[in-house]
Amino acid sequence: MKRALFPGSFDPITLGHYDIILRGIHLFDEVVVAIGINAEKKYMFSLEKRQQFVKEAFKNEPKVKVVTYKGLTIDFCKEIDAQFILRGLRNPADFEFEKAIAHTNRKLSKIETVFLLTAAKTSYISSSIVRDVIRNNGEYSVLVPDSVKVR
Repeated sequence: MKRALFPGSFDPITLGHYDIILRGIHLFDEVVVAIGINAEKKYMFSLEKRQQFVKEAFKNEPKVKVVTYKGLTIDFCKEIDAQFILRGLRNPADFEFEKAIAHTNRKLSKIETVFLLTAAKTSYISSSIVRDVIRNNGEYSVLVPDSVKVR
């Protein structure tokens, strides 16, 4: 089974994430959306809420699993027997950042990172932009899956 781990904080899941996951299920037998737990980070949404957003968005897709994890992504990949890490790239800055992580992960393990370019129609969306729109009572629903309800 070709299993890919799609790690992130998903605070909240965006249409960009959604697109990468949908495209990933055509490449892999299973895509595990792994919500990282980082005690140092301040999140807008609780871990439970973030999980709920993602699970609801993919409730009719049996090839998508949603889990949480702590620690190194490659250690979690080994734990669940994921051979690939799936990442989305929006721009050159994302590529440079993700490339360094991918090289490190490859040095420390045999896990391959697969990059997908985000769709042009979602390439400007980031969770931090969505959070800013939400904080300022803007129309966030055009940036996230229908499962993300904050009001």
